[in-house]
Amino acid sequence: MMNLKSFTLLALSACCWLASQAQPHAARNEFLLDKGWKFTKGDVPGAQAQSYDDASWQRVVIPHDWAIYGPFDRSHDLQEVAITQNLETKASVKTGRTGGLPYVGIGWYRKSFSVDDFEKGKRRVTLLFDGAMSEARVYVNGKEAAFWPLGYNSFHCDVTDFLNADGKNNVLAVRLENKPQSSRWYPGAGLYRNVHLIVTDEIHVPVWGTYITTPHVSDEYAAVRLETTVDNLANENVRVQTEIVNAANEVVAQKNEMRKLMKGQAFVQNFTVNNPSLWSPETPVLYKAVSKIYVKDQLVDEYTTRFGIRSVQVIANKGFFLNGKLRKFQGVCNHHDLGPLGAAVNVAALKRQLTLLKEMGCDAIRTAHNMPAPELVALCDEMGFMMMIEPFDEWDRAKCDNGYHRFFNEWAEKDMVNMLRNYRNNASVVMWSIGNEVPTQCSADGYRVASFLQEICHREDPTRPVTCGMDQVTCVLGNGFAALLDVPGFNYRVHRYEEAYGKLPQGVVLGSETSSTVSSRGVYKFPVEKKADALYDDHQSSSYDMEYCSWSNLPDDDLAMAEDHDWTMGQFVWTGFDYLGEPSPYDTDAWPNHSSMFGIIDLASIPKDRFYLYKSIWNKKESTLHVLPHWNWEGREGQTTPVFVYTNCPTAELFVNGKSYGKQTKSKESLQHRYRLMWMNVVYEPGEVKVVAYDATGKVADEKVVRTAGKPHHMELVVDRKELTADGKDLAYVTVRVVDKDGNLCPHDNRMIRFSVKGNGSYRASANGDPTCLDVFHLPQMHAFGGQLTALVQSAETPGEIVFQATAKGLKTARLVLTSTQP
Repeated sequence: MMNLKSFTLLALSACCWLASQAQPHAARNEFLLDKGWKFTKGDVPGAQAQSYDDASWQRVVIPHDWAIYGPFDRSHDLQEVAITQNLETKASVKTGRTGGLPYVGIGWYRKSFSVDDFEKGKRRVTLLFDGAMSEARVYVNGKEAAFWPLGYNSFHCDVTDFLNADGKNNVLAVRLENKPQSSRWYPGAGLYRNVHLIVTDEIHVPVWGTYITTPHVSDEYAAVRLETTVDNLANENVRVQTEIVNAANEVVAQKNEMRKLMKGQAFVQNFTVNNPSLWSPETPVLYKAVSKIYVKDQLVDEYTTRFGIRSVQVIANKGFFLNGKLRKFQGVCNHHDLGPLGAAVNVAALKRQLTLLKEMGCDAIRTAHNMPAPELVALCDEMGFMMMIEPFDEWDRAKCDNGYHRFFNEWAEKDMVNMLRNYRNNASVVMWSIGNEVPTQCSADGYRVASFLQEICHREDPTRPVTCGMDQVTCVLGNGFAALLDVPGFNYRVHRYEEAYGKLPQGVVLGSETSSTVSSRGVYKFPVEKKADALYDDHQSSSYDMEYCSWSNLPDDDLAMAEDHDWTMGQFVWTGFDYLGEPSPYDTDAWPNHSSMFGIIDLASIPKDRFYLYKSIWNKKESTLHVLPHWNWEGREGQTTPVFVYTNCPTAELFVNGKSYGKQTKSKESLQHRYRLMWMNVVYEPGEVKVVAYDATGKVADEKVVRTAGKPHHMELVVDRKELTADGKDLAYVTVRVVDKDGNLCPHDNRMIRFSVKGNGSYRASANGDPTCLDVFHLPQMHAFGGQLTALVQSAETPGEIVFQATAKGLKTARLVLTSTQP
């Protein structure tokens, strides 16, 4: 006989079971497919089959870039080409053009997954790829579910009909192929961005299924318009309940409406938000629209759209207006690689880049020359960066033998639509670009292709202007190409802006790509003079910031143009960060150069001198006083060694070992004198360089001292953050500096430094910013460059202490303790 206690427990169990059965499944579930992947390099016949044995394949975590592990080799991207966009007319041997890394070839990925609440006819399952490099073929249970050629774009596919009947033990396989000569820079390789599994009801909001705009924006109120697409409705009423929620999680507007939708019609709702907080780089305030979709009073989906309230205008003869206020773009172009991490996306790494750019005063990003990772766009929303998103480096005419031109006619519109729908709700995105330096710009009918692409933008998102990065000014002014764009964007050719302004109808000109000044951090060349395409035996460029490429100019030209003319919209500097590949001016058979020298910040995320030139003009909130070069010039005693100062103060005085070299004041004597203070007659003697800066009233505003460093003594560790999140992905950037006993940087020290990480974290990668260094990033050792390098420490999934240690022959060991906490 059952006793009372047993009966009670049984009854409670039954009630709990009944309650669990009565609970409806969640209307929408989204999962990140990041773990449990298997990978192999090379083509494998039959690898898509469910029964294929992948036991010998490598275990990897997505995002994964198979090529970043190297080794670097001249043969990996040896090409004989004429780079037409660099004004070359004769083919020559090019090395390091795509970073000297083994990205070419075929790779396979496999993973098993289950959908627990799957029920055919009631649930839909979608795979969303944020990017897969490249020519992705997606298989589920042995059947091809999708093909998408462009490696930079996000794409999705409904895989419901390919799943096993019970939703269990499905096999996802992805074949990727990178052909030789398919890129002009390092593209990465593999599933280098995230993969998502989305489970919904049969009736649901599809991927990127909302479109939100702000037709009226003022300080008093804003109009918000939301279009929601609902798939698989069968001629029935649908009710959409939406709440507009502010940053404090307060509901500021709401609607609960029912109507019947015709096929293909979106459900439109209009809201008024009183006293809105407007999004801008200075105030990146975000809202969200939380929509619940009901059919026959059953909740079938819930969809959240994050957005910002802001207005964008381009006014002829005046320029770009955000929220009714004129502003110039203080922007940079960036490639997608993250230096030593390669193309594998990482939020902490992206945030580190944006943090440095924000410190410099940068307020805008151009995604050159491809669709960005969604994580970058989300961070720009949150941190306050305006964005120009750009999809293509090629249209229908080739730059690379195996470039995108092979797919353009069939795929351009599909790629554009995916890009536009993916990012048209993001507050940070203020402009679309349809291409970069495309050869088509000089075709007699090139304007037709430009018009085709621009009209797709206007159709999918009429709220933002459209531009294109044009470098052939004579062509585009004469053939109508530049005249048809909403905004004419010019890559370089700053000396022709006024001509373009006079000939084009738009009444504005944008510096869509500017400067291409080259420099190596901590490297200085003598004599100091302005020159193009300067080459040296050590394959470096001078950090006096006076060297540039044949097609470009110094930063001062673009800074002055933006400052002097209302109709110029500002600029996007090439580039914010050094990147893998395109090692100009050392790209013509100049191995071992394999990374760019254009960056304001180097591949190790260490600012170059040029960082402070831009900061002195762009960052109005902080004082800037930066002195160059370093003061260790053994062998140059008695020789002229110019000293430059970048400061937001108008005047400064220079002292060497107490001797004054006089005051310098910014002037319009030349463009360089306008933005730099330069003492060209300084004679080197070891000791101390001191600069005293004065404000406009003549009062001392700041002071900076640079000393001759003594013998290397120890390593100084400077970390960007000491507390990490224990999610297995978070990163700390540790700058390792070789210093003398007094803490002065030893600028010529290039010794090997080794690392170890213990506790609840691991060593991830390192870089030193030297474009000629062939040390692979993933091994726990790296040569210093200019006395510095950066090591990356990655958190584990278990919280606790992380101990980082750096050792080097002849130096005291350096140790750093970090902590990681629960997400």
